Amino acid sequence: MTMWTKSLSMSVLLAVAFAGAAGAQTPPPSPNPPMAGKAEGAVMRVRGTVSAVDKENKTITLKGPRGRTITFDVQDPTKLETVKVGDPVVGTYVEAVAVQLKPAGSATPSATVSEAQAGSKPGDNPAGAIRREITLTGKIVKIDTKAQRVTLEGPKGGQETIKVKDPKNLEGVKVGDLVEVRYMQALVVALDKPKTEK
Repeated sequence: MTMWTKSLSMSVLLAVAFAGAAGAQTPPPSPNPPMAGKAEGAVMRVRGTVSAVDKENKTITLKGPRGRTITFDVQDPTKLETVKVGDPVVGTYVEAVAVQLKPAGSATPSATVSEAQAGSKPGDNPAGAIRREITLTGKIVKIDTKAQRVTLEGPKGGQETIKVKDPKNLEGVKVGDLVEVRYMQALVVALDKPKTEK
């Protein structure tokens, strides 16, 4: 229904303004999130290496091509026996956003963050996944059809004004209507070498 001209990073900024919740050091998101619940996203593949294995704390640290590191909790400590510093890894980073217009009274302004981790099955090469989803619902408190701008207010009173790309998309939109933004990030990392035979 509507295409916003602000970048997806605005959705994350809205999360900060509304709830004080958003992840740090995330890649810049794609622009123009759509409305009506349709998702838009990007997938990026990255290669790196294992930079540390901590058997005592059950963690593994991976280093990307630009020197950044990320540490995973390892649910199955036996996986750490097959991994060593310098082993190659491959990671797939996915992010998506869906923006949906909702009628007034159908929900209340809110912000939630959910996170989940998962590991590979016994006998499979070591792998892990992290997923984060931020869902925020803001109320439209002002519509400027001439400037093609909409001001949203979150659950804690923070406001953000965004520009709507196509003025036709403001037809039928009213003050009091709600905008729900769902922003998802996922990172899946696996050891990039043949499975060892037992």
